[in-house]
Amino acid sequence: MSYMALKHIHLTTIAITFVLFSLRAVWMLMESPQLQKKWVKIVPHINDTILLISALGLAYLLRQYPFQAGWVTAKVLGLVAYIILGTIALKRGRTKAIRVTAMVGAYLVFFYIVRVALTKMARTF
Repeated sequence: MSYMALKHIHLTTIAITFVLFSLRAVWMLMESPQLQKKWVKIVPHINDTILLISALGLAYLLRQYPFQAGWVTAKVLGLVAYIILGTIALKRGRTKAIRVTAMVGAYLVFFYIVRVALTKMARTF
């Protein structure tokens, strides 16, 4: 697969991840029964799997690997933080205040990862 095709897939799945997280966050805030629908529990995982596979493919093609390229390491560590915060926001937070705090944190980490990807610099402050 060409670099441009893989990059397009990666960017598309990033956008889908953002939209799906935002939709589920709104439903969480509204305490909507939509969160219990089967597709809501399956589609984000499929998309995120494609996102991860495309990321691995891009890392391989660019020869930029975690713990070798600082900006890639920052993205991987950011991804771990995003997953943890997203899980707290959408499932594991015991109170709405905890969920909202985790949701804001997840958005901040998401935008940090995007900024690192655009600048290729781990420190973007």
